[in-house]
Amino acid sequence: MEAAEFYHASRVIPLLDTRSPAEYEEGHIPGALSFPLFSNDERALVGTTYKRQGKDEAVKLGLELVGPKLKLWVEQAQEIAPAKELALYCWRGGMRSGSMAWLLQTAGFRVHRLQGGYKAYRTWMRDQFQKPAQLRCIGGMTGTGKTAILHALRERGEQVLDLEGIARHYGSAFGHIHSEGQPTTAHFNNLVLEQWLTLDHRKRVWVEDESKHIGKVWLDEGLFQAVKSAPFILLETSMDDRVKWLCEMYGSTSIEALKEGFTKIGKRLGPQHVKAACAFLDQGDLASAARIGLEYYDKSYGHLLGMRQMDYRKLNIAGKTHQESAQMLLDEITENG
Repeated sequence: MEAAEFYHASRVIPLLDTRSPAEYEEGHIPGALSFPLFSNDERALVGTTYKRQGKDEAVKLGLELVGPKLKLWVEQAQEIAPAKELALYCWRGGMRSGSMAWLLQTAGFRVHRLQGGYKAYRTWMRDQFQKPAQLRCIGGMTGTGKTAILHALRERGEQVLDLEGIARHYGSAFGHIHSEGQPTTAHFNNLVLEQWLTLDHRKRVWVEDESKHIGKVWLDEGLFQAVKSAPFILLETSMDDRVKWLCEMYGSTSIEALKEGFTKIGKRLGPQHVKAACAFLDQGDLASAARIGLEYYDKSYGHLLGMRQMDYRKLNIAGKTHQESAQMLLDEITENG
């Protein structure tokens, strides 16, 4: 199967990833189960044998390694796919997926293979991000509540691509707090694609203004360019509102975690400001510490804003709740497009 047909088939039947566990952890098609032909060590051993002794010896070693597992794989496949239909892939759609497909077909399964493997899927993914979409981008200084406003838009039935939610990071030195850890860059973009494909691109899709990276993950270049070229609305609110929102977000966070965040931006913030912020934190004065952090982030975001090549509109949401701000955005977009 080609990547597009394979993806849609894998939404309704079990999907198996026959690559090694390490490859799977680096990134996989969302929803796929790890079903490795070789363990990490076995894969390395077969690869070394191939380089040193050639393909024939590597194949013999592979057969020796997988022989004792054949019965177990069939039994596991029967548990995963009692209807005896499934899809599977490896890296290039070669011997690993081919071998597993042969085994399961012999056992009576209907098997769909991904032509070109996971590598072809990744190429197809990048092509999807190149396709036109009716993106609407919102931005604003740190503490504006952009993510919360996106969620309020979703509650109103709007389409939203929550990149920070998928990245499990708020995009700042403090963005990892309250997160269970980020995916790899490869898997982050796989997860973005999964959400991207659920959207109706003939209708508007709201997204937050982002840099090329969110924490440790990097946006696909095509998607990044699409976000940067989308009609942009800058949300503006008061410093007091922003400080209040940051205190709500991080009020339950440990002092040590907040201090670590300030340390990360220490070189640009300045050691004296880091020291002052940490002193405020020790005093329980989160608001004063937040104001110091905002001085750094305002300069940083102001620089990025100045680099924008396109005109943009401003919307003042001072004193408004996130729900009210979402409605203001909808009114603005309805009136002015």
